[in-house]
Amino acid sequence: MNTRGQINNKHIAYVDFTSHLLLLAVPLLLFIIIFTFAIPNNPFFYLSLLLVCGVYTLSYGIAYYIHKQNILRLWQHLEQVIHINDTTYELVNLSSQYNSENAFLDALLQKAVIAIDDAEMGSMILVDKNTSRLQFESVVGLDLEALRKINFTLEETFQFRSTNGRCDKAVVINNMKNINAKSTLTRDDQHALLHASTKPICSTLSSPIRIDGKLYGMMNLDSSKMEAFGDYDINLVNILTSEAANAISLYQKSKKIEIMADYDGLTELYNRKKFDSAILQWQHEPDLSSYIIILDMDNLKPLNDQHGHQAGDNALKAFAQSLKKLWHSEFLLARYGGDEFVALCRGPIETIEKQISQLQQDLAALSPGIHFSFGIAHYVQDWASAFKQADNNMYIQKGLKKRPAAEDCATNKINHTH
Repeated sequence: MNTRGQINNKHIAYVDFTSHLLLLAVPLLLFIIIFTFAIPNNPFFYLSLLLVCGVYTLSYGIAYYIHKQNILRLWQHLEQVIHINDTTYELVNLSSQYNSENAFLDALLQKAVIAIDDAEMGSMILVDKNTSRLQFESVVGLDLEALRKINFTLEETFQFRSTNGRCDKAVVINNMKNINAKSTLTRDDQHALLHASTKPICSTLSSPIRIDGKLYGMMNLDSSKMEAFGDYDINLVNILTSEAANAISLYQKSKKIEIMADYDGLTELYNRKKFDSAILQWQHEPDLSSYIIILDMDNLKPLNDQHGHQAGDNALKAFAQSLKKLWHSEFLLARYGGDEFVALCRGPIETIEKQISQLQQDLAALSPGIHFSFGIAHYVQDWASAFKQADNNMYIQKGLKKRPAAEDCATNKINHTH
């Protein structure tokens, strides 16, 4: 939704010729009538009339010029507000293109620096809700690594001190050196704050970002000029941070919806739908074969029966966490349904089997132990055939595990009969 350019700012304060003629001619005609009937015998009649008309015409021209400049300034302000709204609207609608919230904040901060005159640099500082500690998450024109070494809390910020702890409005600091000297930060931290950019920071405009009534973080816009920001910039930043809060909130909600749609809620692995769509993007490599692995828990029902469903859920989560630690960065991994998990991977079959064997030992050692069966199949092109083969191999292994138990039961029954 791009609203800029829909109104021509060259004509926003334009008054047409007819209107000018009426505004000038009607009062001048009245002056002539008044002078003619009120002071007809004045020897300076024409000179007085000319003087009054000249003063009025000059006053009209000055008033019109001031009016036009005020209207143009208001239009420029409106343009900036529209630009801010368009920016946040664009960011929200393109939020799916950002892989992380940090990338989204980077884009938001860059737009903010462009939107505010005299802003040369900027940073986004997030607040830890539990500890009130601060972390630089996004910067423009600053050294992020140097800033992340600063160890400070919300109470140590000039935003907190300037608002008596409320952090509810934008504040301007026009002498950063003096304000930081009064803080409890170490000399190294103060130096890092002032010299994280190629130009020393002289002015900062800081505005809190609140989401659902809670302080999410602060947007700082910096300048190397003294007294770079005024009330006009504060008003713009208030609008900007308000829109930024809405954009961040919508981004977070959209990601939550995306996670709910693509991930299993209990194990946080891909769900079946997401896995089935992801395999379409799988790239086969000539040097490494691809394999499908199906893993199925053997003792989920006994765990539920003996220890309760919470124990069963904990076992599923522990199983998923172990799989993620082992394979998640390289393999496609999903909870395919119930107690069944599936992975698509590359690598020598010997390495995969060794990893699975070690995983079985580690999970069996837990209390209560987790046991599972698995099946592996070579995947080339036919996914359905490879999946069926892996599934059959898994059930063969599961059947072999049950056979010794059945034979033991039969042996015990014969011994008891004798």
